[in-house]
Amino acid sequence: MVALQSDPIRLERVLDGLAADGDGAVAVFLGTVRDRNAGRPVVGLTYHAWPEMALAELGKIEAQACASHGASTVRIVHRTGDLDVGEISVAIAVASAHRAQAFDACRFAIETLKRTVPIWKKERYADGSAAWIEGS
Repeated sequence: MVALQSDPIRLERVLDGLAADGDGAVAVFLGTVRDRNAGRPVVGLTYHAWPEMALAELGKIEAQACASHGASTVRIVHRTGDLDVGEISVAIAVASAHRAQAFDACRFAIETLKRTVPIWKKERYADGSAAWIEGS
């Protein structure tokens, strides 16, 4: 399951029914909005996405995490719109038979997402200015 949403990410919804009886591990990655970047006070982020392409790329990551890393289930949910400090911007949950598979698949998912999915991040600063963050 992959999703883009403007509503807050609820971890309990991401995890509900994730693991099957044969799964002995669940790994979770949560990306959250921090209050500083490169020494500048951050008050929030704005995420923009190209939905059709982003969902297609997220689907590829989901499938590859299962095929290449032995995950049985992968869920990736990314926020769009304005987020405040402390809010979850991305949630990745992976279920697998063994912990190493779950950790590897989770890391693969977030690293690939950052490189390939058309989601753009703008930081909003305490002084009222804002800047697009390169490489995101």
